[in-house]
Amino acid sequence: MIGSNLQSKANNGAAHASQPLRFESELSLKRLMPRLDAVWDASGADESLRTEFNLRLEEYWYALFEILHELYGSRYDFFYHLEQILTTAATAWINRPESLREVDRHRINEPDWFASEKVVGGALYVDLFSENLGRLRETIGYFKELGLTYLHLMPLFAVRPGDNDGGYAISNYRSVDPRLGTIDDLKLLADELRAAGITLVLDFVFNHTSDDHQWAKLAQSGDREFQQYYYIFPDREVPDQYEQTLREIFPTVRRGNFTWHDGMQQWVWTTFNSFQWDLNYGNPAVFRAMLEEMFFIADTGVDMLRLDAVAFIWKRMGTSCENLPEAHRMIQAYNLLARIATPGLLFKSEAIVHPDDVVKYVSPEECQISYNPTLMALLWESLATRQTRLLTRSLSHRHKLPDGTAWVNYLRCHDDIGWTFDDADAAAIGINAFDHRKFLNDFYTGQFEGSFARGVPFQENVETGDMRIAGTLASLAGLELGIEHDSEEEKELGIRRMLLLQSITLSIGGIPLIYLGEEWGMLNDYEFVKDPAKAGDTRWVHRPKMQWEFLDELDDNIESGSGSIRTRIYRSLQRMIAVRKSQPAFAGQAMKLISTGNPHIVVFARMNAGHHVIVAANFSEEIQTIDGNYLRTAGLGRFFEDVLTDRTYGTSDALQLDPYQYVWLRRV
Repeated sequence: MIGSNLQSKANNGAAHASQPLRFESELSLKRLMPRLDAVWDASGADESLRTEFNLRLEEYWYALFEILHELYGSRYDFFYHLEQILTTAATAWINRPESLREVDRHRINEPDWFASEKVVGGALYVDLFSENLGRLRETIGYFKELGLTYLHLMPLFAVRPGDNDGGYAISNYRSVDPRLGTIDDLKLLADELRAAGITLVLDFVFNHTSDDHQWAKLAQSGDREFQQYYYIFPDREVPDQYEQTLREIFPTVRRGNFTWHDGMQQWVWTTFNSFQWDLNYGNPAVFRAMLEEMFFIADTGVDMLRLDAVAFIWKRMGTSCENLPEAHRMIQAYNLLARIATPGLLFKSEAIVHPDDVVKYVSPEECQISYNPTLMALLWESLATRQTRLLTRSLSHRHKLPDGTAWVNYLRCHDDIGWTFDDADAAAIGINAFDHRKFLNDFYTGQFEGSFARGVPFQENVETGDMRIAGTLASLAGLELGIEHDSEEEKELGIRRMLLLQSITLSIGGIPLIYLGEEWGMLNDYEFVKDPAKAGDTRWVHRPKMQWEFLDELDDNIESGSGSIRTRIYRSLQRMIAVRKSQPAFAGQAMKLISTGNPHIVVFARMNAGHHVIVAANFSEEIQTIDGNYLRTAGLGRFFEDVLTDRTYGTSDALQLDPYQYVWLRRV
């Protein structure tokens, strides 16, 4: 069908005179169809699979051709790579397990499935949580008990020995780190997670490979084809020109963005670490090679791919080489190819950049899901200042996303906390951004008088004053301090702060993501310094090994609470997750701020399909009140029930919030 349609269109050349690129795309596909037919014939795939693929190809082909032509159309070998990309996509669909094709068909008809209130995520390192993939399968019941329906496994593919940037220096995208298991173990885990109603998320580290990846080894051996997979220069002339407009990502580790390689006697572009070689996506062979890796990972049973370091994937002289238009176009091309060959697969962007740039990666045509680093940073900012002015200022115009997309809201992850709020937002409410970031760094490293936090510096730059923060949720929120001081009051406040923050990520709109260990209140792990491969990276302080015997190791009873710290935090979080999943108002992204005039609280309404919930949270250790009239007019009712506690509140009186108290109010 697709061939006959294109034949008819191609015969009407005059009609396409005003659309030369569209005509070229149709003519190109017409010429490529026999090559595609050969792939189908060789595979023995049945006609129904061919028809499904061709229908999607016809739908998305022009948009894909337009992007590829824009990126690579001036290349002498453009048509060759176009053919390779197309046959790669067809082969991916042919080789896709039928169980995953069924998921694809379902999600084509329900594209916003991830926006459900029932989607709640968790993230973990396999080795630190369960030692290996086999044992991780044994903990699926634990995830279900907690209420998780989405599981993000930190990088688990084969990595270079020694320092590997926490798994982000990948040696082989088709081999699991043997310490964790095998590809078959991963596929079995994916199958069992799917059967349990849990989607699987993995990282796609596509900005760079390890220096011991096969492509890098071939480049080091002198293979010119594979040297073109990277940015390799014989001297400093070109690197120095680039450096004039580049920033340093890890300035305390090394200076500059290029590394001298003794074996090749040449310079290599290495944005992050000397052993992570940036891929040259100006070469279409790299685009196609990474497409093959993406499809391979997708076919293990992955539902979402976190696109690592998306801001850095395209380079152009005279720019910062971050957030370039070509980077967006390249991700859009990968998105289209996923729609054609693996349509159930979604993308999640990881762009820890200015808030205005973060949102540019989020759309149904690019990354359907994105981390929300600004919310994360500002929740911690509100906790330190006891004020929500900067948080509400940002939420007032930064929370909304295009239809068909969602934020991933988190408090901690494997990475550091950077203060990625907008300077203009801060200035609008009278805050000097530079001074405020210094205050936050002092506060969360415990240097500010009266601080409850026990974070540690990450990448402190004495020259510029720049710093980021490492630490677990519990240690940053004050629980570590309370245990240090053996203070029941400080422990209590630490727990309240932790649960307050969790209440926001679970209710504000998007997918809540828990870094596993948070549900137990795990503290900083200072033992990482004993491992030479980790000692230079303070982020390992918040990547502790899961301690199932947590309670037995700490004298952590709370006299005023119900049992242990672990039990209280776990049961409270479990309860919040269950309630979230029972409230249709929490689906989607729609959120409306409610102004109360009290700078210590945040109040917002969640609305979906006629359902309403009002969330109010006190970021202060002092009692705060809200005029009941605000609730009456926002919720259109006189009485409200807190769905977390079943307590009823009337609007004739002020709503009183205890220190760090939060409520989810539904009209009754």
